[in-house]
Amino acid sequence: MTGWPEEAVRRHRAAGHWGEESFGAMLRRQAAEHGSRIALIAGNTTRSYAELDQRVDALAAGLAALGIAAGDAVVLQLPNGITFIETCFALFRLGARPIMALPAHRLNELRGFCDHAGAVAYIAADIHPGCDYRDLARLLRSQCTSLQHVIIAGDAAEFIALDRLYQAPMRRPEPSAREIACFQLSGGTTGVPKLIPRHHDEYLYNVRCCLEVCGMDAESTYLVVLPVAHNFPLCCPGVMGTLMAGGRVVLAPTPQPVECFTLIAQHEVTITALVPPLAMLWLDAAAKERPNLASLRLLQVGGARLAAEAARRVRPLLGCQLQQVFGMAEGLICMTRPDDPDAVIVNTQGRPVSPDDEIRILDDAGRPARSGLLLARGPYTIRGYWRRPEENARSFTDDGFYRTGDRVSLDETGNLTVEGRDKDQINRGGEKISAEEIEGFLLGHPAVLDVAIVGLPDPVLGERLCAFVIPRGQAPKPAVLREHLRAQGVAAFKLPDRFTFVDAFPQTGVGKINRKDLREALRTTHAPAVRAAE
Repeated sequence: MTGWPEEAVRRHRAAGHWGEESFGAMLRRQAAEHGSRIALIAGNTTRSYAELDQRVDALAAGLAALGIAAGDAVVLQLPNGITFIETCFALFRLGARPIMALPAHRLNELRGFCDHAGAVAYIAADIHPGCDYRDLARLLRSQCTSLQHVIIAGDAAEFIALDRLYQAPMRRPEPSAREIACFQLSGGTTGVPKLIPRHHDEYLYNVRCCLEVCGMDAESTYLVVLPVAHNFPLCCPGVMGTLMAGGRVVLAPTPQPVECFTLIAQHEVTITALVPPLAMLWLDAAAKERPNLASLRLLQVGGARLAAEAARRVRPLLGCQLQQVFGMAEGLICMTRPDDPDAVIVNTQGRPVSPDDEIRILDDAGRPARSGLLLARGPYTIRGYWRRPEENARSFTDDGFYRTGDRVSLDETGNLTVEGRDKDQINRGGEKISAEEIEGFLLGHPAVLDVAIVGLPDPVLGERLCAFVIPRGQAPKPAVLREHLRAQGVAAFKLPDRFTFVDAFPQTGVGKINRKDLREALRTTHAPAVRAAE
């Protein structure tokens, strides 16, 4: 891993950006200050700040008794719930490093995490809609030599039951703020997500900047709708920002609008975060249901660009201010401000949340420009991925700027508008998907001679996955290819939405597949030799 140079460390500490506090110490401080105030709500279960802090200590004691220690990597794959937050903080307390797996990840990704980081433990739910994670655990345990413990929340079968690990609380020294707090995930272009090392000091600064821009305080109530392990609902400002402010976190079991509308009214939710496809669903539901959302002050929308037409509907239908968010788990976060003019909020994705964020925009020739490729550097933007020297050489400049892979334009007020991706990566509903990864799996099917995957713009999801396939003889059914991908352990959100069977691929002047022409073929109804199937 490439760290910050000493000069940058001194500068960020002198500016007050980085402190000596860890995530666990932050919770301890908040528990001492707020005590009996409700911190978490999930269904009929609540946790006060003091209760949360005590249960984190109790779980940390049980995990330590298994031998999990500072510096250990642990794959954490739990759905939204209080158990996720308690487990996450317990690992923080030990100095262990949770890898923030999502419920949708399957064997291919999980095995990659374990192998790459040498994970010693896997923590998951027993069953979550669509998956029995105990079956995944059995495969992982047989294939990952580093894995020593499998811990299951719920019916643990032959594994370790999470709820039995809570022991008499034992206080222990907090890890240094300079240590790695957790690994977030990058979509990447090479298949299994890259591991993003986030340190306590810089990640807490990320949180603090976001909550200040959002105006959160102890009276704020945040509804968690997106998968909580994501950088966006976890730390922008998300769960951690709400706890840092002394507010309340409400965890929604599903993102369905009617259920979430009920939670907003019941708990007087003031802020929540969505990706554009969910925002569209909420807007349509609100137009029909006319729910009571009087408490809702701010709706954050990020993960992909929200169409201006949808952005204009937020205030009339939901009665709150829209905040567009553009960022990445590697660091840089941009937000529109609640008091920005409507034109800025509707048409841009905002500006950086820290005064010390640095951005460069370069044209295709590498010259400074107002529109082009975005590079970023700053107090909470990483300087390198975990154990990926070749990727780091491609993704970071010699002076520490991260090549985001996004194309943006910068207006005269300093706000960015996202124009698309430069890398061969597809953004489907906020999830970054590697075309190369899915192509590799499809090439393993005997009926597939060659394949190329491209993204097709979609008004709801941002992009859909479209697989162009050259078949060996008769074209297979799309359902057969999707089942083949599922059997390889590919996550459901990575399955192509559309298959198009062709006799040959268009080529560029240097003999490479011309993906631009493939995208154009999808947009016309008269492309030659194309047989499409949804």
